Amino acid sequence: MITKTSKAYFSAAFILLGLGTSNAQQVDYTQYVDPHIGSAEHGHVFVGANVPSGAVQLGPSQIAQTWDKFNGWDWCSGYNYKSEDILGFTHTHLSGTGIGDLNDLLILPATGKHHLSPAPFGKMDQGYGSTISKANETVRPGYYKVLLEDYGILAEMTSSERVGYHRYTFQNKNTPHLLIDLGFQMNWDKATDTYLKLVDEYTLVGYRFSKGWADDQKVYFAIKSSTSLKNTQFYNGNKKVNEYLVAKGAHIKAIIDIDAGKPVELKVGLSPVSVENALDNIQREIPGWSFDQAKSNATRKWNETLGKIDYEADPRSKTIFYTALYHSYFAPTIFNDANGDYMGTDKQVHRQENFENYTLFSLWDTYRGLHPLMTLLEDKKNKDYIKTMLKIYQQQGKLPVWHLWGNETNTMVGLPAIPVIADALLKGFIDPADQELAFEAVKTTAMGYENGLRFVRDLSYIPIDSMDHESVAWALEYAIADFGAYKMAKYLNKDEDARYFEQRYKLYEKYFDKEVGHFVGRHANGNFRRPFDPLMAKHRENDYCEGNAWQYTWLVPHDVNGLMQLFGGEQQFVNKLDEFIQLPEVLDDASPDISGMVGQYAQGNEPNHHVPYLYAYAGQQWKGAALVHKAMTKYYTDQPNGLCGNDDAGQMSAWYVFSSMGIYPANPMDGKYVFGSPLMKSAKIALGNGKTFKIVAKNQSKDNIYIQRAMWNGKTYDKSYITHDMIMAGGELEFEMGAKPNKKFGQALSNRP
Repeated sequence: MITKTSKAYFSAAFILLGLGTSNAQQVDYTQYVDPHIGSAEHGHVFVGANVPSGAVQLGPSQIAQTWDKFNGWDWCSGYNYKSEDILGFTHTHLSGTGIGDLNDLLILPATGKHHLSPAPFGKMDQGYGSTISKANETVRPGYYKVLLEDYGILAEMTSSERVGYHRYTFQNKNTPHLLIDLGFQMNWDKATDTYLKLVDEYTLVGYRFSKGWADDQKVYFAIKSSTSLKNTQFYNGNKKVNEYLVAKGAHIKAIIDIDAGKPVELKVGLSPVSVENALDNIQREIPGWSFDQAKSNATRKWNETLGKIDYEADPRSKTIFYTALYHSYFAPTIFNDANGDYMGTDKQVHRQENFENYTLFSLWDTYRGLHPLMTLLEDKKNKDYIKTMLKIYQQQGKLPVWHLWGNETNTMVGLPAIPVIADALLKGFIDPADQELAFEAVKTTAMGYENGLRFVRDLSYIPIDSMDHESVAWALEYAIADFGAYKMAKYLNKDEDARYFEQRYKLYEKYFDKEVGHFVGRHANGNFRRPFDPLMAKHRENDYCEGNAWQYTWLVPHDVNGLMQLFGGEQQFVNKLDEFIQLPEVLDDASPDISGMVGQYAQGNEPNHHVPYLYAYAGQQWKGAALVHKAMTKYYTDQPNGLCGNDDAGQMSAWYVFSSMGIYPANPMDGKYVFGSPLMKSAKIALGNGKTFKIVAKNQSKDNIYIQRAMWNGKTYDKSYITHDMIMAGGELEFEMGAKPNKKFGQALSNRP
């Protein structure tokens, strides 16, 4: 939490940021971030020290309690705000996901008795780890500090992109030592092969290979110590290894005595390739021994990133906004070494590539909002995302689905890389030399056979007889991806491909059951599923993915006008939307991912993120403004439980970044941002091309949530959306807000998205 002490630090830590203007401003944007937001309940955000997109996310790993039916699910990031214990500090984490992996390379400073196994919940004296209190914990962008109360050790950490930096100050100097546990695991992760070698009295190197959500994860590391490492004892599990310099086994651990007369510092470099590269990463990124300088560098990097948007609002709203922007930069993460080497999905080392390779693509979530946000803010980074995806295609034969540390996890439904590739092409992020490869990757991926694609290839629906569950979810997501393939084919003048994919992106129509007014699974004989319950949301037991028929009724962002026609016209469409958000907020034995309810609208899960903006397509933008305002103000707060669901690698946060500025890419491939309800006085965006786009919301307040009229560069603007090209040219969009809706704003057919 942001305390008086940390605010004093922040006010003293100003930096210069130009924000795309000639008048440089002295602003420390990190003062507006509260990293604890989203760390309670189901937010699952990472809490610790990292830099934007950093491979190293250095922070605490706790005891994953089995206090409810989710069996440790709320500790997927390694941390939950309710816990008051720390087992150790690990160097990789997932943020906001629902999967249990990473938390690699645990290091714990300790005193007193040597323990080799982690303490069980509520019995900290029976294993390694320590109790903590929130009063003695400080966290801000790029920095984490906590008092390990059982050991009397103040632990601090910061990081660069590939190096984690620890500093331990021992108040209790009774047998000070370090524990390294390469077998430590959380949730579904399991070490398969580990190795640790004492190179000299200040250096350790090793690796940890594991199997989890990433089926074959390899982490190489190097540890440099500021103090000599004495009496190193190696163990495999709890069995002592009679070697002095090296140990190899399934669960290698080490206990190392140290001199705690002055603060002990460790620099830990990670590499996906080799221990030599891990050492090189340390030398390139943090060559000296100045923890405070490394912390200052991390703060500077966060300020440069957060300063891309100068957001003016009340203090509480500012904290929520900048924390959301902060969380939007946790993934994708860098997945190469400082020299350009990386481990490919083909398990080959690719040497000295001339682009930044990335991993942790939670694409089913992030194609909707996070990647479009990056197209505004990040030029080089966005181009490198695409280069990475094309390399993955060349290495594994298809575009990534959910990519993690050189592994394809095939998690979630559809082909979610295609919307990202298509949007990048249409917005000019793919070099002409790579455009044919990009379309080849998209077409090859779309012409697969698995998960019902063999039926889609033949322009047919996916029979529920061929899939036990989720057939409608797969089909609707395929249609969205096929729209991307269609747009790419048109852009590249591939007429035959364009005609084919145009038919495919309309296949969603085959699932519409007019009798019930929803998309419903169909048998091979053509009959729709019966019995049918549109509210049934049991996880992996219906035709939808983490949702029900009501929530999937709207998943046609690429062809909203076509969806309207299925309902019989725009008024019937609006009536159905109205009914959707007025239904009881009741879910029967549903997936915990379905959360943040407004009627049956679920803000806490991605398939509904575009829904408030659909009203604008029917000429009733004001209704969408009311819904999006309710979702923002009810389900995003400045408290630890301030996210209503998993942050999902930043998508929940990116939705808020957009929506709180009054715009959102409802269809992430048409270059349009639909208007909602801004929460700020103004937002000035330093665009990736060096220009500035400013949004002003005159008379905005908690009651004035409706757009009365809009101006673009000083001239009346009647449309309920703005285009990407307009934004990237720079300029000022002004909203005049009021307490009552102007029902005529955006009503005319020519003014709708």
